[in-house]
Amino acid sequence: MTKPETCPACGAPNDCSLADPRTADRACWCFGVSIDPAVLEALPAELRDLSCLCPRCAQVEAQLQAAARPIT
Repeated sequence: MTKPETCPACGAPNDCSLADPRTADRACWCFGVSIDPAVLEALPAELRDLSCLCPRCAQVEAQLQAAARPIT
C-alpha cells in the first residue's frame, strides 16, 4: 500500500507538502509544474491518485530547478 508521503512509482519520499501535517497548509511542489500525462498513465491504475510522484519519477526536476533560479 502506498503511503501519502512516498512516491507510488519508486517508494522514495515525494516531498509532498500536503502529506506532511507541518506543511499541509502550503501548496505542493507539483502544483507549479507540468507533468506529462503519459508519465501518470504509465502508473498501474491501482496506484494513481493516491500520492504524489517524486520529482524524479514525475520527470520534472529540470522544471523545479529552473523555478528555483533567481531571475536576473
